[in-house]
Amino acid sequence: MPEQNAELKKEVYQLAEGYSDSSPQEILEYALNRFGSGITIAFSGAEDVVLIDMATKIRQDVSVFSLDTGRLHPETYKYFDVVRNHYDIPLEIFFANRDKTEELVLKKGMFSFYRDGHGECCDVRKVDPLRRSLGTRAAWITGQRKDQSPNTRAAVPVVEVDSAFGDGTLIKFNPLANWTSKQVWEYIMKNDVPYNELHEKGYVSIGCEPCTKPVLPGQHEREGRWWWEEATKKECGIHSGTIRPQV
Repeated sequence: MPEQNAELKKEVYQLAEGYSDSSPQEILEYALNRFGSGITIAFSGAEDVVLIDMATKIRQDVSVFSLDTGRLHPETYKYFDVVRNHYDIPLEIFFANRDKTEELVLKKGMFSFYRDGHGECCDVRKVDPLRRSLGTRAAWITGQRKDQSPNTRAAVPVVEVDSAFGDGTLIKFNPLANWTSKQVWEYIMKNDVPYNELHEKGYVSIGCEPCTKPVLPGQHEREGRWWWEEATKKECGIHSGTIRPQV
């Protein structure tokens, strides 16, 4: 297994180099054709729905999933159905780990993350259901961009081996890694892509309701997430195996 993993990492590294300057559509086409029903798109925000729009223009049988933490905005829940209906696709929803969430709330209450950091809450509400989703996949597609968080995502490649989930052979595609927020929104406007109505209320990066707030003009998009914590900690654990703080 170690030798196989080493070979896989070498292959994926070469793939990342080869596709480093490719368009998101080219990366998506390769990923969808290579993995077929074994690949899925993680959906939560603007970047992800851009990927869904691109993917459904390549093939109709795309797999899409999302995580319901139990703490999302009402607008986000409505947005799930908007996207489901707009693209006429099934949308798998994976829910927070019930037992662990109940245990955390019993011990620490509903808002312990303001005091103890968001790690514990994200583990049971996001990381656990993500692990369940990816346990049956060969690969997944995310909307990560390098400029989303200069403190943690500046080196995100377009494809990588995800060491945090699966059995060490899970492949992770980030087709929008080299895109900017401006490019994402230009695509949304040009292609009439549905977006979360919270974006019209000043929200840029949207997560759980207690942990997300609108940002002011000139502020970076991630400043609206977990604003009580330092910039190097503004991740929920979903991408913990592939991102590193910049020093």
